[in-house]
Amino acid sequence: MPWMTLASAVVGALIATASAVLLDRSRWRREQNDRLLAVRRVLYGDYLTCLSEARNAFRGLARDTETASADRARSARESFAPCYGLRYQMSITAAPEVLAASEAAFRRLRDVRDLAASGTRAEDEAYADGRAAYETALARLRETMRRDLGAGPA
Repeated sequence: MPWMTLASAVVGALIATASAVLLDRSRWRREQNDRLLAVRRVLYGDYLTCLSEARNAFRGLARDTETASADRARSARESFAPCYGLRYQMSITAAPEVLAASEAAFRRLRDVRDLAASGTRAEDEAYADGRAAYETALARLRETMRRDLGAGPA
């Protein structure tokens, strides 16, 4: 009889300990996912902001008729440079689908940069086509980011 009481107490303690460990592990996993989601939300916002700022600079260059060719190219490169750092952060933090969409948007914006740097004017068909390709890629990127963050469609 005393062994039965002791065995019951030991089994009860093991069950309680195992339950506590499982609950802690579950809570840790949930908090880890919440932290990752928060990091991604900030990174995605920063990346979109950076792309937007570069895009606005290229729009200004494409409308500018007075800047010399060398200055235009330098300005385009400088405007696009901050995007590279965030691109690398995206490569290690973003979900795979978001990374693929971010690369597509990055490349299309780089194409727009090259057009603006070479002196292509905003009213030229090549610039309009490049801008449209970028806008399409950007819309896909935003949609993919929203899906990854669990937000509904825009």
